[in-house]
Amino acid sequence: MAQKFTLNVNGKDHTVEAEPDTPLLYVLRDDLGMNNPQFGCGLAQCGACTVHLNGEAIRSCVKPISEVKGQVKTLAGLGTPEKPHPIQLAYIQEEVTLCGYCLNGWIMTSAALLEKNHKPSDDEITQALSGLKCRCGTHMAITRAVKRAASMMG
Repeated sequence: MAQKFTLNVNGKDHTVEAEPDTPLLYVLRDDLGMNNPQFGCGLAQCGACTVHLNGEAIRSCVKPISEVKGQVKTLAGLGTPEKPHPIQLAYIQEEVTLCGYCLNGWIMTSAALLEKNHKPSDDEITQALSGLKCRCGTHMAITRAVKRAASMMG
């Protein structure tokens, strides 16, 4: 049976009606009309659906709406065109994207890492980004972008 849920997404409260087991991803895309995060695998394996929940990078495709408590941040809430987040700037400067489908997951996971650790080592970057998938093979450019963003933040 559908219930009402109030979510704070990108600093704004939204009330939606959904089944308690509805994935957060579906609510963000279908009910709130957000075009990021992306639906990738639906199994929390690729990372295209990554959002921040209270500052932690989570896979929204498997997070039931009934378990969402606190602040949700999507890629659209990370920065603005006037003031992009350093990781967004670094991805542009390093020309990371090819197809861009997985980009949401990489940026949101990178941003969560950099919020906790302004100077991650190569191993810490690799570990934080493990499990994300990119068919275009831009992994080296992504690592350079994380390092560049870290230098901007540090």
